[in-house]
Amino acid sequence: MSQGFKLLEPQELTDNVFKLVGEDWMLITAGDAQRYNTMTASWGGLGVLWHKQIAFCVVRPTRYTYEFMESSDTFSLSFFTEDYRSALEICGSASGRDTDKAAAADITPVEDTPGIVYFKEARLVLECRKLYYQDLDPEKFLDESIHQMYPKKDYHRMYVGEITQVRIKE
Repeated sequence: MSQGFKLLEPQELTDNVFKLVGEDWMLITAGDAQRYNTMTASWGGLGVLWHKQIAFCVVRPTRYTYEFMESSDTFSLSFFTEDYRSALEICGSASGRDTDKAAAADITPVEDTPGIVYFKEARLVLECRKLYYQDLDPEKFLDESIHQMYPKKDYHRMYVGEITQVRIKE
């Protein structure tokens, strides 16, 4: 397997998804090697929907990555060890509109599967094919405290993707 990864089936994952997404964070990446963007995220999850192993993530329309998520049929979620916390901080604070985030974060983009970019330094990569999207509707928030997350009313769009490939660092 190239880049030091081996392939797994999604059901072979043993990570605690709450720690993986909520504490370790991830990079959501869409586009291809010629033109892509990535962003750090700590909201999302993994599960089963429509008899498929899925990952879901959310992106605000104000983020540059949103444009790439909208124009791509696929996306990746890259997870790193704690050694890359500063890289994740850079990718979460700099804008890809005016910064080469990968260069600034000292991470290497890879495109082994056409149209799916991930990072060589990741310890785990989920390659996903978009199945569904939906804008979060504040009218449907059942917990009033959720509104505090949106002072600018820039509600996320949720993307659900079928996990088509899992790469784990050997």
